[in-house]
Amino acid sequence: MDIQTALYALGVREHTLTRDEKRSLDQDGYVPLPGILTPVQVEALRTRLQALEGEEGTEAGKEVHQEDGTARLANLVNKDPLFDLVWTHPKVLAAISHVLDGDLRLSSLNARAALPGHGLQALHCDGSLSQPSLAPSVVDGRRRYSVCNSIWLLSDFTPENGATRLVPGSHLSGKVPQEAMANPQEPHPDEALVLGKAGDVYVFNAFTWHGGTVNRTDSPRRALHCYFCRRSTPQQTDQRYYLRPETAARLTEAQKTVLDV
Repeated sequence: MDIQTALYALGVREHTLTRDEKRSLDQDGYVPLPGILTPVQVEALRTRLQALEGEEGTEAGKEVHQEDGTARLANLVNKDPLFDLVWTHPKVLAAISHVLDGDLRLSSLNARAALPGHGLQALHCDGSLSQPSLAPSVVDGRRRYSVCNSIWLLSDFTPENGATRLVPGSHLSGKVPQEAMANPQEPHPDEALVLGKAGDVYVFNAFTWHGGTVNRTDSPRRALHCYFCRRSTPQQTDQRYYLRPETAARLTEAQKTVLDV
């Protein structure tokens, strides 16, 4: 099955995204999608993530990345069918497809919880301009991006609890933050906070500068990161390598195509 057939089977249509949502992705580099998850789904995902953190302990997140001051998990496709609703959601797939010109596969599905007093990240891009497989290119006068990410809010994102910051339009600059800022950990004059309710999703071009802020509350700030790349681009998590037999047994052909397994 080709990826266009798979996306159609999963509910993606030409008008799944509005014209304004497409414009936001093109011009700002991100788009908010409110109310993608129901409160029941949010609670189920939070509960499962907390259980996995307990089960995996110090090994949690090792498939991809561990980070001081956060609780990280990785390879979630293989850890519960519950997570299928994240990486197969038609509205989010439509937004990812818009950025990647319909040429996509799942790169990774991870969780990140910024713990109290922690979570600050330097502004960065999910991919390096120095890596030919990830760097944007220009084809027929149009920028061609190779990676696109999404933040799934499992907590309300507020100015106090470590909400992610984004710099609108920075994906068009052709630069990474280190080239334009003396200290990318410092606030950027144009940055905007990702604010919203648990259940909202922000899809963003992975070359839009972004980073976590400090969680100044007494509770973890939870999110999922559902990251996609072009089909010729290396995955952050090799889905074929990690695929468990029980996962393969439950997947439809369309889902297997999105994972590229």
